[in-house]
Amino acid sequence: MVQQVILVDEHNRKIGVEEKIKAHKEGKLHRAFSIFIFNSNEELLIQQRAKTKYHSGGLWSNTVCSHPKPNETYLQATHRRLKEEMGFDCKLKKLFCFIYNTGFQNGLIENEYDCVFIGKFDGKPKPNHKEIMNYKWISIKELKKDITSHPAKYSIWLKIALNRIKPSQIKGAIK
Repeated sequence: MVQQVILVDEHNRKIGVEEKIKAHKEGKLHRAFSIFIFNSNEELLIQQRAKTKYHSGGLWSNTVCSHPKPNETYLQATHRRLKEEMGFDCKLKKLFCFIYNTGFQNGLIENEYDCVFIGKFDGKPKPNHKEIMNYKWISIKELKKDITSHPAKYSIWLKIALNRIKPSQIKGAIK
């Protein structure tokens, strides 16, 4: 089955649907989401993307990142992918959206209208090893320090979104 993404304008209004790989080859703006799950200790669950991913394989990233399907809301998509990738579900809250555009060495282009969601989970993830090589819980302070020392180990969207999440938003999510 060919995966499709929702093409949007800069105001997140749907303008069409495109094959996922074609949209990334041509750099078309499309919907995406990034999920940040924290535990009661204010640690973020991050994942190391599988090497087989179409781009950014092997990089560390936020808990889950993906695209809504053409007839799916953001909330439906976020809960679906959280279960598919990490093997659990939890309450999610939308924080903000941003647009970023970056190219990769393999010629693909991420041009995404990315909406960031936050949630709390204190259990043990059951990661899908087709999607995720590894995972860990890490404090924001420790993560930011490592990103500064080793920026090439992390996905671009993680670095952008992480800098926009406020400590008060994290505290509000884990109450």
